[in-house]
Amino acid sequence: MSNPSNLKKSVEVRQELVTALKLDIVGPDNDHHFARELLPEAPNRWYLTGFLVPTNAPIAQRFDETSVDEIDSAVDSEGTDDAVNPDRQAANRRSLLPSSMGLSVLIPEETSVLKARISWGEYVEEYPNGHSESVPANGSHSAQDDGQAQGTAQATPRNGSGGGEPQNPAGWRRIPRNESMDIPIPKGMGKAKLFPVPNSGKLSIAVTVRRANAPGLPEGTRVVSVFLVNSRTPDEENPWKAFIFQVCLELHCPEGFVARPDPRASDLEDEWDQRVADIQYRDVFEFAVGHGVSAEAVVSDGRCGLVRSIWMPTAEVERIEPSPIEDVELGMEALGSIADGTEANEKLRAMTAAYRKWIQENQGAAMALSGTRAQTAKDMLLEAGNVADRIDSGIQLLVDPDVLEAFRVANRAVARAFRQREAQKTDHKDPDKIDPPRWRPFQLAYLLMTMRGIVEPVHADRNAVDLLFFPTGGGKTEAYLALAAFTLVLRRLKSKGADGKPTIRSCGVSVLMRYTLRLLTLDQLSRAAGLICALELERQQNEDILGHWPFEIGLWVGQAATPNLMGGQGDRSSQAPYTAYTKTRRFQQDTRKPSPIPLEECPWCGTKFSQDSFRLVPNPNRPTDLRVNCVNYRCSFSGDRYLPIVAVDEPIYRRLPCFLIATVDKFAALPWTGHTGTLFGKVDRYDANGFYGPCDQGKGSPI
Repeated sequence: MSNPSNLKKSVEVRQELVTALKLDIVGPDNDHHFARELLPEAPNRWYLTGFLVPTNAPIAQRFDETSVDEIDSAVDSEGTDDAVNPDRQAANRRSLLPSSMGLSVLIPEETSVLKARISWGEYVEEYPNGHSESVPANGSHSAQDDGQAQGTAQATPRNGSGGGEPQNPAGWRRIPRNESMDIPIPKGMGKAKLFPVPNSGKLSIAVTVRRANAPGLPEGTRVVSVFLVNSRTPDEENPWKAFIFQVCLELHCPEGFVARPDPRASDLEDEWDQRVADIQYRDVFEFAVGHGVSAEAVVSDGRCGLVRSIWMPTAEVERIEPSPIEDVELGMEALGSIADGTEANEKLRAMTAAYRKWIQENQGAAMALSGTRAQTAKDMLLEAGNVADRIDSGIQLLVDPDVLEAFRVANRAVARAFRQREAQKTDHKDPDKIDPPRWRPFQLAYLLMTMRGIVEPVHADRNAVDLLFFPTGGGKTEAYLALAAFTLVLRRLKSKGADGKPTIRSCGVSVLMRYTLRLLTLDQLSRAAGLICALELERQQNEDILGHWPFEIGLWVGQAATPNLMGGQGDRSSQAPYTAYTKTRRFQQDTRKPSPIPLEECPWCGTKFSQDSFRLVPNPNRPTDLRVNCVNYRCSFSGDRYLPIVAVDEPIYRRLPCFLIATVDKFAALPWTGHTGTLFGKVDRYDANGFYGPCDQGKGSPI
């Protein structure tokens, strides 16, 4: 459980990060202590969004210069298939900057006036002598703003002193602007009606009204769309003078806005996800829709009387904490030492009993719903009952000695990897002094419910896709890594020879983790590698049970992150700069160069890799493998014990690591690269260096 004081601090830090991001992208609002900031550059070049340009500005001023920037261009210029940039024609279309933005709301029949508050910022040039230009001619500011700007927005000639050579401005000073007005609701349902914003220099409010006929709305409800439009005269020399920045439109309805119904009312023909969302968010209402901007509603006791525009919307994702379940063993190490299926049943059966009790308690809430929601809730509870049955089925499987051993080893491996990772977070504290790791109930339930489909290849669960959907930090990774560990160990245990030991047929790729293009996260990679390290240590301690072939993890992610080829001395091909030989030699000569693999530190102990961490073997000039070692002599993977990581395509096709991490672009090469067939079992020979298929004739002995 997190320390509440630490949680408060983390929330404060998060808010500061959000504020800093908003200041960087949009700029300060009029209530911020930076409301009178001084910029070193013109505001239209400093800020990315949050401003409106004049409606009749020339195309050069309305064009967004960043709309054709190449965001993801840091790839090898001479890369192969997985490093080629996709077609960017669609991304290269010109994007125009907005001249208006607005909000649409629902108002009750009795509402005749909306109160609006418009706030924005304007900028004036400030010179070294401290004088500033007056607020631009387009922005005739109010007496209130005159008083606010006194001393900082005095009129001064372009040269700053009334004579001599013109001076360049020292910066651009922000002048906060606020105007309030009443907007009478037009009685007609036709053309938009315009209302000038007072003291704004040709800013206007455009209002349209139409009837709202959606089912469930009160009689007489109307849809009102309110737009703020910048109709100023463009400034050809200094475009920013006619722009308005950090624009915010607030609407207040004394009678309260009407909640907007979901236009996608759920029915039994809809997709399952939509039906479930309709139930889970049935008490969440929308009070405004933004146009060219997001909308934010201020709700108190279910009533909303104020809505505003917001350029950078945020949403709170609530923290999920597990509820305690009595008489259920959640300790990983305790589960890793259970004696038999009977003990497992005693320690785990209360989980499904508690789950079934929760299902029964929610029957009443489901019956209180009506229409499609009632049927959806009934189906959800029925599915929950099926999940409870699957969890029970997994517990019953533990009477099988091989399944029980795989379950125990998986628990011990995940626990061991967890201790190592937590030790790294506490300045390399002794892993044995870390609190014993425990499962969250859903993690253990997920492992148990999926075991039957792994153990029995022809079981119906093989056709099921079980989706883990939790916020970041909820524990998804440990859950699926536990299942991966169980699968890897069970495969070794189920493929035994006459001597009772695992045969070489138990090796090969068992788990394939696929990521979308270039979205592989180092944290996920490090945690998966940590699990494989833990499994490999288990294997070394129990070689008679888990076999002599190592557990290894492969990084099949393309040459932008890992080498495709080993290479060697004298290689003059176009791919030579991207080979393991070249990347390793460069890193060994200068550790400021990129590491040969996308990991910067040992996944087991956290020690940063150095030039001594990578070895080209067996011949440094003609290598066939890239070995990775930890330079920390206390680490279990130092010296002659190399880390079980295979990061070059050529050795991956030969060693067939049991856990393979791949990006989706690599799959495009499957029809064109014959060696990829080995990853899917197309091998018939092996030796101490690996496995061989049709592309490697004459190597190895028959399996």
